[in-house]
Amino acid sequence: MASDRPVIVYPPDEQSGRRVRVDGTILGLAYSVRDVAAYMQEAGLQDFDEIDVARTALIEWRGGGPEVWTR
Repeated sequence: MASDRPVIVYPPDEQSGRRVRVDGTILGLAYSVRDVAAYMQEAGLQDFDEIDVARTALIEWRGGGPEVWTR
């Protein structure tokens, strides 16, 4: 991963999905921390789980942290 914080999780949309961008590429919508963990695994961090997602400094959470999934 190229930068210090290459993962951005955007604020929830109307359907409670949050866009996930890794190294400038939108990977899709996450509806839970589990979904974000799956995207992190796809990006090469195979051992990442929900706890890692909630604690890592690699993710920039916009519009609320890992506990926010509604507008």
